[in-house]
Amino acid sequence: MLKTRVMPCLLYYNKGLYKTVKFKKPAYIGDPINAIKIYNEKEVDELIFLDITASIENREPNYKVISDIASECFMPLCYGGGISTMEQVRKILGIGVEKVSFNQMAIKNPALITAAAKDFGSQAVVVSVDVKKNFWGKYEVVYKRGTKSTGEHPVDFVKRMVSAGAGEILLTAVDREGTWQGYDLELIKQVTAAVTIPVIVNGGAGNPENLSQAAKEGKASGLALGSMVVYQKKGMGVLINFPPRIELEKILI
Repeated sequence: MLKTRVMPCLLYYNKGLYKTVKFKKPAYIGDPINAIKIYNEKEVDELIFLDITASIENREPNYKVISDIASECFMPLCYGGGISTMEQVRKILGIGVEKVSFNQMAIKNPALITAAAKDFGSQAVVVSVDVKKNFWGKYEVVYKRGTKSTGEHPVDFVKRMVSAGAGEILLTAVDREGTWQGYDLELIKQVTAAVTIPVIVNGGAGNPENLSQAAKEGKASGLALGSMVVYQKKGMGVLINFPPRIELEKILI
């Protein structure tokens, strides 16, 4: 059994799956249901599904899409995007989603994290933390697809989120996202050393060595994959795929 979870992170945008680079330049990947059918066949352990425009457009989650995804998905599912009330949390979990992810609301209304954890358990509450380096090279938590900065260091932020009730952190290095350059190991080490809850890392995975480094050196509990599982290789066409379990066992056990 793998000690470190490995999972696709799918981005929903404009009625389809897209892939971004540093949260910009969305490129069409395909239909989400078709992708999930392939991941079912690959026996993927877990899936992250993020609606990347819901919060920016100030709209509710698309419950029809979430229901379609949850009905097709044979693995535990985490959904994020546009969740701003307990009623929405209740509805999404009632559809069959196992975890809900909060990004902008974790910054603006951490009491919602506490309420969700109290009613549904911390295991169902994920806080998605997007991080960029500022002009001086210092890490800062950002939101609104990386366009707004909180000015807060990610270590301080994740500690507050743990106190609020978060059961898991989804840590995304915006400067690495979609680049194939490898995870930001320094960022990962700082965050995993600061909390005792699981940390899923995202942004930059390009090869098996990157995964091994994030798990063994960075102490990440989970590895989210984007470009690696929707493209053939860097610079090549779309191909929904997932590393064979035997390959993952070699690099992660």
